[in-house]
Amino acid sequence: MNIKKTSVLLTIILISINAFCQQEVSLSSKLKSDKIKAVNRSISLFGDKEDAVEMNAEDESGIGIIEDVEFEKGLIEIELLGENNPGKSFIGIAFNIQNDETYEAIYFRPFNFVAKEQIRKEHMVQYIYHPEFTWRKLRKEKTGEFENEIKMPPNPDDWFKAIIHVEETTVKVFVNDLSEPVLIVDRLTKPLSKKIGIWTGFGSSGRFRNLILKE
Repeated sequence: MNIKKTSVLLTIILISINAFCQQEVSLSSKLKSDKIKAVNRSISLFGDKEDAVEMNAEDESGIGIIEDVEFEKGLIEIELLGENNPGKSFIGIAFNIQNDETYEAIYFRPFNFVAKEQIRKEHMVQYIYHPEFTWRKLRKEKTGEFENEIKMPPNPDDWFKAIIHVEETTVKVFVNDLSEPVLIVDRLTKPLSKKIGIWTGFGSSGRFRNLILKE
């Protein structure tokens, strides 16, 4: 087989692999079929024509575990909508969910996207491993290692895309069309579960759409 034919064949194989490994998850359909388990939250449809769901605010962290979807390593793409409400908008995705209280998560603080103080800018995006490594513990004991500034932050009141690359020992986070990661961390646990879910923090609501998983 000549080089040209080999190249074409390889391209076709790679396209087939990418198509096979990609899973588009309709959050609204999952909710309608009772396939999202709400933990410490109520979840409802958001918007009339969008494939979007909304989690309400409660005085503790909440998860919406997608019960019939598996994800261990690869790419998580999701669009998020928080708000510019200081201390009241924490929104992201949880993965490696071992039970209702034990999981890893990447989340954002949209109200810090427009912060003027450098100390607040440095708290735009966060990794946690609950319940052992909360944001408070990490900030105190490992200052600056598990949260970071986004140099070109989104509008806090608009939808934005998060792309989370979960590897065996590391997590990299990208935002919108930025080519460089906004956060790179060493995971604080091993992959122990294939459960994944949407997440909001203390006193925070959030809206989610266009979830795509690539393994």
